Amino acid sequence: MLPLLQYGKSGLRVSRLCLGTMNFGIPGHGVHGSWTLPIDEARPIFKSAIEHGINYFDCANTYGLGACEEVVGTLLRELLPRDEYVLSTKLAMPMGTGANQGGLSRKHIMESMDASLQRLGLDYVDQIIIHRHPHTIPNSAHAPLEEMLEALHDIVKAGKALYLGASSMYTWQFVELQMLARLHGWTQFISMQNHYNLIYREEEREMHPYCTKTGVAVTPWSPLARGMLAGSYKGGLDAGATTRSQGRDAERAKGLYQGENDFEIVARVGEVAERLGHTPAQIAIAWMLSKPVITAPIVGVSKLAQLDQLVAAAEIELSVDDIDYLEDLYRPVHNILDQEKPLSVPA
Repeated sequence: MLPLLQYGKSGLRVSRLCLGTMNFGIPGHGVHGSWTLPIDEARPIFKSAIEHGINYFDCANTYGLGACEEVVGTLLRELLPRDEYVLSTKLAMPMGTGANQGGLSRKHIMESMDASLQRLGLDYVDQIIIHRHPHTIPNSAHAPLEEMLEALHDIVKAGKALYLGASSMYTWQFVELQMLARLHGWTQFISMQNHYNLIYREEEREMHPYCTKTGVAVTPWSPLARGMLAGSYKGGLDAGATTRSQGRDAERAKGLYQGENDFEIVARVGEVAERLGHTPAQIAIAWMLSKPVITAPIVGVSKLAQLDQLVAAAEIELSVDDIDYLEDLYRPVHNILDQEKPLSVPA
């Protein structure tokens, strides 16, 4: 069984791994549709996750344009009492082409929150996460920060979400949001869901030290680098070996991973995995869990065997020499926030 940890500066306890649900919904629906699993294929994965002690689940309204929330809500209501799991969902990304169907205006926040709860079939979520900073959402107005923060605070006070989280943004932007919320007496963010893995480590410069200092939980997305660290791409991003890596998601991977040593690092992960008798995915997760700042990486799986392996990775302790060897080839890369607009395939 996975251990439980305190979730930032909150009273929540969550499992060491979080089950990401971007690949569950209605096949062909939304930008992830080429590799989406329907509810009957998702059910055994949810059951296995629960048996392994996973109590933390993450989704977003934009995944499958709402279909993900419908599947996740149905399965969680079917499999667990409400007080036995922690659920996060996200809002901000456009849910349509209308003038106010995206962004972090008060209007879109309020409407999105109610729509998410309706799709989930729940009275509240444990955490609502803003999918990006309000000034980086494609095809939407730049909502005043105070407008966004007060609307989010009102959602918490109305009991529709218990806590607030944020996702990838510059550290100075996150600090500004936290300080504004504190200045006005509004609810602050307890978590940062950022992009972090062995081939993208720019978050170590500022975001991770800030989160450590202020007690913010860090829950990285794409800990396996869109499958690269698990071997989904054999030597190049045009050589996908899975349904997901051969579809639209390969475009997203090409935008995220442009480091000169990416595949050399991937090779070292495979080398360490073979020497220690584990899979590359397990080594990548074990490396991440060796970082004290990390609370619960968000892992996505499409097969039960993948989930079993990732849960087992939580028990792997890498030596200092192995960690140094895995990290040695990394070189600075451009921050993805400089180049990810528009976000055509959200994480």
